[in-house]
Amino acid sequence: MELKRLGHVAICVQDVGRAVEFYQNLGMDVAWQDADWAYLKAGDDGLALLGPGYKQAGPHFGFVFADRLPMETAYQQLKTQGLPVTDIHNHRDGTASFYCKDPDGNWFEYLYEPAVAGKS
Repeated sequence: MELKRLGHVAICVQDVGRAVEFYQNLGMDVAWQDADWAYLKAGDDGLALLGPGYKQAGPHFGFVFADRLPMETAYQQLKTQGLPVTDIHNHRDGTASFYCKDPDGNWFEYLYEPAVAGKS
């Protein structure tokens, strides 16, 4: 498996707007914000803020793949090993991901993140 990097950490917050303001004041930029979650960036690294109404995932960390095929291959390998994996989900921003639990019950995400034009 060729992971590109550890791309983000997701934490639970009680008030998404308040948390966004706090992390912006620490120097992070908002990449996406909805009523129940937000995604902030510091360079290439991300912080997902999950509000009380967010039901897609809980606290987790995410690994990034530059290409989709290795992410899909990893999905099949983890599934074959009998690990708990969710279905691959295609996101509205062109990314795709799935979640899995490690042996200690910690959730992690494998995320395909296509390269942005002009950036590698």
